Amino acid sequence: MFRVTAVLLLLAAFVSACQIGGHPARYEVIYSMEKGTASAQQPSPPAETPRKYTIGIVPKLVEIPYFNLVEDGAAEAAERLGVDIVYKGPTVADSAQQIKIVQELLDQGVDAIAVSANDPEKLLPALVKARQQGIKVITWDSDTYREGRDFFVNMVDAETLGRHLMDTLAWNTQEKGEFAILTGQEKAATLNEWIKWIKVQQEEFYPKMKLVKIAATDDDPQKAYELAKGLLAEYPNLAGIIGNSSVGPPAAAKAVKEAGLSGRVKVVGLSTPNMMADYLRDGSAQIATLWSPKKLGYLTVVLAVDALEGKRPYDGQNIRNVGIIRVNGDVVIMGEPVDFTKENVSQYDF
Repeated sequence: MFRVTAVLLLLAAFVSACQIGGHPARYEVIYSMEKGTASAQQPSPPAETPRKYTIGIVPKLVEIPYFNLVEDGAAEAAERLGVDIVYKGPTVADSAQQIKIVQELLDQGVDAIAVSANDPEKLLPALVKARQQGIKVITWDSDTYREGRDFFVNMVDAETLGRHLMDTLAWNTQEKGEFAILTGQEKAATLNEWIKWIKVQQEEFYPKMKLVKIAATDDDPQKAYELAKGLLAEYPNLAGIIGNSSVGPPAAAKAVKEAGLSGRVKVVGLSTPNMMADYLRDGSAQIATLWSPKKLGYLTVVLAVDALEGKRPYDGQNIRNVGIIRVNGDVVIMGEPVDFTKENVSQYDF
């Protein structure tokens, strides 16, 4: 009893000593083991809601299988990462329409723009403007000049691919004869880089082969078909055609088949296995080469989100659903090309 009384007296004295001018001193409970006390009832500061990014993705054109697959991959990545994408491109491979679309995306207030450039020079001012406004800009599939973007997402190493395309034709023509190239948009930087290495490989290793013409399809399937028919008529001794954009090989194979030249005029190049399967099986085309366009779309969105969060791609980085990427300076290389033939084309579905 004595101890309790002493404690109470001491507590009273402490409270009295803490009064100033007759007013009780202020204090607050900083810890209590009792449930329901003032401390336990203090609301936690609201957690910050992460900002939902919006990324504008601009292909060379829309509504062809290759870029439809890119869109599928981009949408899958956007859903997993919780971002919005605006996938919008011209109906034909036209740089003026691309510039207009970039401006529309800026007006919408997107956080990043990822573009496959039809014309690197014409598109450059629009991309520089976007960067000046604080928009992250990357290129994919087809590059522009370095001052117009942060980095370029390339599918494969340009030299490796260009040389390989030349090899695939030479393997099928006994390393001799005339050949032509069906390219896409005439000024597309990536396509022209591949053509450069096709020429280098031919000059270094296949002196009995001769490049007779490069025809630009503007990635238009009907135009590609008409050009292929024209090549067969203009060059009756043509040994083969290389298509370095996705519409070229199927158009060339169709023209070759209709002309009754299957097996005589060899067709190789870049296209999807689904577009080329029938032509590979019936012999009107020999080899189709590509990567996964869906993975390219997926990777582009992942790296765009990383860029918005201040993270740059690095060599050896392992990207979920894509694999290990290579980085050389400001160029990302997704992987290696895959060849599709009549023997293995049934194993692929894209």
